[in-house]
Amino acid sequence: MLDQIKFIVAVASGKGGVGKSTTAVNLALALKALGNRVGLLDADIYGPSIAMMLGVPPDQRPEVVDQKYFKPVIAQGLATMSMAFLTTEKTPMVWRGPMASGALQQLLDQTQWGELDVLVVDMPPGTGDIQLTLSQRAQLSGAVIVTTPQNIALLDAEKGIEMFLKVKVPVLGVVENMATHICSQCGHEESIFGEGGGAEVAGRYGAALLGSLPLDSSIREQGDSGVPPMIAQTDPKITERYLQIARAVWSQLNDTDGDSGPEIVFQ
Repeated sequence: MLDQIKFIVAVASGKGGVGKSTTAVNLALALKALGNRVGLLDADIYGPSIAMMLGVPPDQRPEVVDQKYFKPVIAQGLATMSMAFLTTEKTPMVWRGPMASGALQQLLDQTQWGELDVLVVDMPPGTGDIQLTLSQRAQLSGAVIVTTPQNIALLDAEKGIEMFLKVKVPVLGVVENMATHICSQCGHEESIFGEGGGAEVAGRYGAALLGSLPLDSSIREQGDSGVPPMIAQTDPKITERYLQIARAVWSQLNDTDGDSGPEIVFQ
């Protein structure tokens, strides 16, 4: 069911809590705003979140075709699939790695995605089974690495970049979240988590810094309410930053169009 998808982009991070899912959702919406047909796969089997972030009701279930295939759930104009559509909010995925990888394969291969320009994949944090499974099962066009400026996050971001390089997946660039904090009272802007870390890591690997986003409560609040910033359109500056990231990703995807798929290399 992947043969009608032009590009597949993984949004990944070396650690949790850096805004990876927020970036994946708003990147997908920004790519759609540029006129593309876009899908969004929630590959975080253990902690799916895109259903809540896109305002999908907890009892929403995908339509089943021929007792074998899923039709994606359309949310905010995106064709989406998530483990959240197949379980309840209180159902933990107490699975070993091979079981989670098998579930991802089913979500990926048994969803009738249709014709898409881009399928954005919200990866789980880290560098484990899910990442390798996706690299094996889908011809990834590239990966976007999400980080925050502090050193510990940057260290894990480098591991994420190294992992994709080992499996021959191009790193399209780095997105730096929580780059600055702007005081809501006086407007003072401060780099409370460090400064320039995302650009430094990107430069070290010859990748692009796709964009930086501030630590802004509205991004969190709108994601929690199911109306992310690209839909809410309440802050033109934040909207434009996501569009800037989407333009850079789309440009790189078209520059690399025609490259061969990833080759798995074990060392």
